[in-house]
Amino acid sequence: MSEKTTEFLQRADEYIATANQQLERGNTLGEVSAALMYGSTRFTTYMACTSFDSAEHMLEEKENIMEYFVKEYKLALEEHINNFAVTHDFSQNPSN
Repeated sequence: MSEKTTEFLQRADEYIATANQQLERGNTLGEVSAALMYGSTRFTTYMACTSFDSAEHMLEEKENIMEYFVKEYKLALEEHINNFAVTHDFSQNPSN
C-alpha cells in the first residue's frame, strides 16, 4: 500500500473514530451518519467554492459539481456495501 493510500485511510479512520465517540455519547447510528454526511457536504461545498472567482461562475458549474461528488460518493458506497456484505457479522446487529 502506498504512503498516500495509507495517509488517506488514516484520515478517514479519524472521522470514523469521531463518529464512534459520538455513538459512545448515546447518539444513534442514524444521527451520527446524518451529521457526518451533512458535515462532508458542507466541507466539500466549501472546497468547491474555493475553485471559483465568483458566485455566478460557481452556480454555472453547479450541476457539474454535484455530478462529480455524487459519482465519487456512489463509487465509495458501492465498494463498502460489497465489502460489508461479505465481511460483516450480521448476527451481531442490534435487531437480531
